[in-house]
Amino acid sequence: MRMKLNKLLEGIQYRSIGPFDNPTIKSLQFDSRKVEDGALFVAINGVETDGHLFIDKAIERGACVVLCEKVDKPKENVLYIQVNDSAQVLGELASRFYGAPSQKLKLVGITGTNGKTTTVSLLYDLFTQLGYTVGLISTVENKIGTEVIPSTHTTPDVITLNQLLVKMNDAGCEYAFMEVSSHAVDQKRIAGIHFEGAVFSNITHDHLDYHKTFKNYIYAKKGFFDALPKTAFALTNLDDKRGEVMLQNTAAKKVTYALRQMADYKAKVIENNLTGLVLDLDGEAFFARLVGGFNAYNLLAVYGTARLLGADKLEVLAVMSNLRAPEGRFDYIQNEKEGIVGIVDYAHTPDALEKVLQTIDKLRTGNEQIITVVGCGGDRDKNKRPLMAKVACDYSQQTLLTSDNPRTEEPEAILLDMEQGVPPYAVRKTLIIADRRQAIRTACRLANRGDIVLIAGKGHEKYQEINGVKYPFDDKEELRNALNE
Repeated sequence: MRMKLNKLLEGIQYRSIGPFDNPTIKSLQFDSRKVEDGALFVAINGVETDGHLFIDKAIERGACVVLCEKVDKPKENVLYIQVNDSAQVLGELASRFYGAPSQKLKLVGITGTNGKTTTVSLLYDLFTQLGYTVGLISTVENKIGTEVIPSTHTTPDVITLNQLLVKMNDAGCEYAFMEVSSHAVDQKRIAGIHFEGAVFSNITHDHLDYHKTFKNYIYAKKGFFDALPKTAFALTNLDDKRGEVMLQNTAAKKVTYALRQMADYKAKVIENNLTGLVLDLDGEAFFARLVGGFNAYNLLAVYGTARLLGADKLEVLAVMSNLRAPEGRFDYIQNEKEGIVGIVDYAHTPDALEKVLQTIDKLRTGNEQIITVVGCGGDRDKNKRPLMAKVACDYSQQTLLTSDNPRTEEPEAILLDMEQGVPPYAVRKTLIIADRRQAIRTACRLANRGDIVLIAGKGHEKYQEINGVKYPFDDKEELRNALNE
């Protein structure tokens, strides 16, 4: 793809410094290491590094234009385009450079602390089974039709995102469903992207290492809805007390869903067991293969989105009844010989862990034990560590605190933080085992017939990150092996 600079900058407010000879732009880059001849380099003041420090390197590598917020020492014969917000402008330029791919399909973004991956995955499966070619952008993986592309971030950078959307256009995708993280909104990774609709699931304690305050976190999510056009829809969970906050300043069509109060899309849980959920959904009796009240919300969000996109009610319900949760979301294994149930779940926030444990507790029919193995990631929000331990202890008969992805932190230091949350009454029923494999094995050895073993935190992940190195590690495989020992 190529575009003349003056065409690329149409509608953008800027100040040019240097010779404006209207070059042909061959690529957009914000990483100086990827710059080649004919690139427009965008200097972004990021979270970890300031792109302005790499302007000279980008010029040496062949950048023909530099877009930036400040110009300290301009080089001769170099064109600088000065703007107020490089990240925002990059989004607008990327959309234009790649031919506005988000406008050529119906793109729906899902945001919230919990449920994003499940909701987008269910929507992808639903619309695929309804006969459409569909795109998916998620924490677990990206998909273009049936092609699977590995995922590195919950929401890609804006250049990668536009490139993915171009491929979806080329493959004939009519719909695409995408997780939108609070980081992505704050860092303007969705700037310039056109959304057909946005969905809010819930908001609870998470990512305060990045956002610093809960209010900042809420308003990062809200920023997604504030930017929606009036042609879009904004679907929010009315049972979450911040659900209505998301709708306050949006120009989009405001729509709600709920289990506990009146809403545009309403459901009621009739039955909840290990085989699935029975719901009264929008006035229809409906069976789903997913388990737990939290999945009732996910299913309701999926149903509401599908209806807002014009899908037929009964056709949607018929397909939804066969949908399954994505890998690592209440993923359970049953050892029939020993009568032990093992569950793997991605729950890595206090609220998500509590919801999973509440669901498991409701599934108990007698004196079965709940045995929980849980850890917390390194280099992330430290405030939630004691909360995670407390939640595990409150709902479990046995708790094993262990390592998650320690990253650059010492596992023992993370476990010390978690240990602060163990209530006095739970000390005797809590074990601390830094080795995750050993913790899973120990949990299974402690289990008796009928007991339920929950392995929380990593879900679908196939690795454990220690000191910057990712080692193969699969909770589900480890649990299966431990149950069969």
